[in-house]
Amino acid sequence: MSAGAFPSGAQYDIAAGGYEATVVEVGGGLRELRFQGRPVLDGYVASEMCHGARGQPLIPWPNRLDHGRYRFDGHDQQVALTEPERSNAIHGFTRWANWHPVEQAADRVTMGHRLHGQPGWTHVLDLTIDYHLAADGLTVTVTATNVGATAAPYGNGAHPYLTVGADRIDSCQLHLPVDVHIVVDERGIPTGREKVAGTQLDFRSPRPLGGLAIDDAFTGLQRDSDGRARVSLIGPAGTQASLWMDEAYPWVEVFTGDHLPRPDKRRTGLGVEPMSCPPNAFVSGKDLIRLEPRQSTSGTWGITARTK
Repeated sequence: MSAGAFPSGAQYDIAAGGYEATVVEVGGGLRELRFQGRPVLDGYVASEMCHGARGQPLIPWPNRLDHGRYRFDGHDQQVALTEPERSNAIHGFTRWANWHPVEQAADRVTMGHRLHGQPGWTHVLDLTIDYHLAADGLTVTVTATNVGATAAPYGNGAHPYLTVGADRIDSCQLHLPVDVHIVVDERGIPTGREKVAGTQLDFRSPRPLGGLAIDDAFTGLQRDSDGRARVSLIGPAGTQASLWMDEAYPWVEVFTGDHLPRPDKRRTGLGVEPMSCPPNAFVSGKDLIRLEPRQSTSGTWGITARTK
């Protein structure tokens, strides 16, 4: 099978500092990440189509959009329902689009895509995602530039699944330093918020996941002195995978994968999804970016690993 015949398109391999990663043409996503030969991401193999949104960028909105409807600058819009069982649109427009390499080197690749207008979206964005490996891990910088004639609503996220070598995440500890949990209805649309203190979702100090099912958004991220918030999965043998987010990402979704369509992939990795805005932001306007013509915006997140 040639590289162009893979379901996820062309494969772009990068390496540095003991890390190795593969970025793909379809969706511009991250198919795998390894550190010292050990998987850090629960990804998918080259012969598979991406499933469970593994490693995919979520642009121009992350998470769910209620009934796929929103109003922006006085115009009502309806986008395709990509989560039809819940009557929602989910994770934006670019997950299955073809991206192309803008720059390549041994330790980095920058993927680009122009998001044109389509039903429910009348704007034009130039998008780049820069993946860079170094001794301190993976750094991902997402940039959007409005090259159209009208202001555009914008948000972004990503959907990697962390792994520390355990067959299932039940035996792992989670460190999730957040203060607030978003309450949602049965369709995953926000209805309120609550403090995590005293609830089963309080992982501000590391503790075992056990069999707890999580598919929830959080905010009130506690940040270190460098301005980054960090979410960590810690294995029984002391291995660790951590995802960090800069201040462009005040939200994070955590997903244990209990209801993924493939039973063999349930709870095999922990979805940790940096998000610039919460679910349904195109409707609520919460932390939604208004991107004016010729204006750009960027956010950076990354992943680090520890073997012991």
